[in-house]
Amino acid sequence: MRSMNGPRNVAMMMDLYELTMANGYFLQEQDKKKVAFDVFYRRNPDGAGFAVFAGLEQILEYLDNMHFEPEDVAYLRSLNLFDEKFLKYLEDFRFRGDVYAFPEGSVMYAGEPIITIVADLVEAQMIETEILTQVNHQSLIATKANRIVRAAKGRAVSDFGARRAHNNDAAILGARACYIGGVNGTATVSAGQDFGIPVGGTMAHSWVMFYQDELTAFRRFADIYPNNCILLADTYDVLDSGVPHAIQVFNEMKEKGVKSKFYGIRLDSGDLAYLSRQARKMLDEAGFTDAKIVVSNSLDEYTIHSILQQGGCIDSFGVGERMITARSEPVFGAVYKLCAVEENGVMKPRIKISENVEKVTNPGLKKVWRLYNDEGHLIADLIAKPEEKPEEIDRLIDPIKPWKKLPTDGLHFVEVQKCFMKDGKRLLPAEEIKTVRDRLRYQLNNEVWQEEQRFENPHRHYLDMTPAYYEMKMKLLAGEEV
Repeated sequence: MRSMNGPRNVAMMMDLYELTMANGYFLQEQDKKKVAFDVFYRRNPDGAGFAVFAGLEQILEYLDNMHFEPEDVAYLRSLNLFDEKFLKYLEDFRFRGDVYAFPEGSVMYAGEPIITIVADLVEAQMIETEILTQVNHQSLIATKANRIVRAAKGRAVSDFGARRAHNNDAAILGARACYIGGVNGTATVSAGQDFGIPVGGTMAHSWVMFYQDELTAFRRFADIYPNNCILLADTYDVLDSGVPHAIQVFNEMKEKGVKSKFYGIRLDSGDLAYLSRQARKMLDEAGFTDAKIVVSNSLDEYTIHSILQQGGCIDSFGVGERMITARSEPVFGAVYKLCAVEENGVMKPRIKISENVEKVTNPGLKKVWRLYNDEGHLIADLIAKPEEKPEEIDRLIDPIKPWKKLPTDGLHFVEVQKCFMKDGKRLLPAEEIKTVRDRLRYQLNNEVWQEEQRFENPHRHYLDMTPAYYEMKMKLLAGEEV
């Protein structure tokens, strides 16, 4: 048995059925057909108007390094499920397909292909689980984090969630996703080291409890960390003890000539709206108008909104379990569906039909265009056949209301998917995480309507189709050849 603390080969992180199907395809499809799979999701979490795409960099790293070690092949051989020729194939395996995707940090909408894989059938089949794991986890957390950041209305938000995450990877990659979603930093040291995310923290209740009294604990902390002196004021009694002792320590620092760059208190329990208002009044009356008030304790977008609505005087939020686990809706639901198969050198569309309308797929290779008005606002997303050019598209079809006539006059077309990998080779270097984060911020500040950003009853974003694409889909649904 391999130690979980030792080296891991992520290529083995797959469902068994991917390998059994790949083995079957390998033995039967000797002409190595190419196929295309789309990654998309069916609805936004928390009833939101959009979601945030995250996890692409980890997918590209995985595909770039995907291989099978001798011990991996030996383990698979021991299962007595696979042909020896297939196992030999795995010994020299490298991913040689193409990857088209939205840039990471993009706003995305249900139903549109955020990633498209074009590869040999066997290759495309074996990568499903890892791709979905990264998209489903990081996109979920980035989306939740962004909701929390927007609820904070410009106040700082930090990720405090590692100890409540589901495991180490969930904590580290979750911190990455939180930062993409807009948080200012993380308490998770390894995430700071791995991704360059600003790290920060305050003190624990155990520090205060270790010393025989609260005042001594505060003094010791201030002596060691004068420039990051956030004192935890709720271990015993916030207003009768914690805040008065913090003020006493701040006065002592002032008398010593210590000018702290960052100081204040943290509240981790109780009525945060009331306590923060009273604490702010006490700090201001003592002359410490620049002292910060940081709060934590089971926060999310709804509690933050409520606290601020009640007049809470808060400079920064430390958010843990409800962000790092997306507690309100912890499943994102992205899927990986076959959309085209090569026949006689041509990629022919495939469609999945279901009694559940939302599970009917959008077939074939396709392009996703974003349509903007002259002011730069995002009007709709558009699915088109790959050969269609914007100047040829004079109207749109809303697949939910196909009788509507939607002209394209005055709209600007921007293609969303980019080719990140061709023939198994990366075409674009890894982006700085700040660049990814800034992309989301720009889109929300400049492109996405505020009506789509509401927490309650957000405006439905239009995912339209060109007439040619819509006609092709309807023919496939009717069982006709295209």
